[in-house]
Amino acid sequence: MENIHPILDAADIERIIARIAHEILEVHKGANNFSLVGIQTRGVFLAKRIQALIKKIEGIEIPAGIVDITLYRDDWTRISHNPVVQATDVFFSIDGKQVILVDDVLFTGRTIRAAMDAIMDYGRPDRIELAVLVDRGHRELPIQANYVGKHISTGLSESINVLLTECDGIDKVVLEKR
Repeated sequence: MENIHPILDAADIERIIARIAHEILEVHKGANNFSLVGIQTRGVFLAKRIQALIKKIEGIEIPAGIVDITLYRDDWTRISHNPVVQATDVFFSIDGKQVILVDDVLFTGRTIRAAMDAIMDYGRPDRIELAVLVDRGHRELPIQANYVGKHISTGLSESINVLLTECDGIDKVVLEKR
């Protein structure tokens, strides 16, 4: 376990999500013309948490969808010959709306590029923004987040693992050195 270092605990994650929700509301001057779309898997849970906080703050339940980017990845054939495709559920119109993609970790930018491609298959939003829990750098594409929980400098041989109660039984973020 000496190769795993804690970065964020449950209280840190809760504070970060609250800050991101407030930043989104400040930038958008309320909760009227935007929706959230979580990227499978942990981005979905983060989007739902942000959605719940916005409802608590503003009394408005904004739409929150789910996108799976598996078949939009530029490397899916390298990952598996039989990729596991999860649910995509964008049950609302995104035409003319502002869409905020939500993900756990921003790394090379390739996942976000794939998510934007997937979103465009559902319509033409006015704007796409990005909210991430952790930005670890090392971009391969010119993509940056509008809302960042924490910037963590990492080496290429390290990884950031986000654990969330909904799928992992605990909230924490760890840095793993390989």
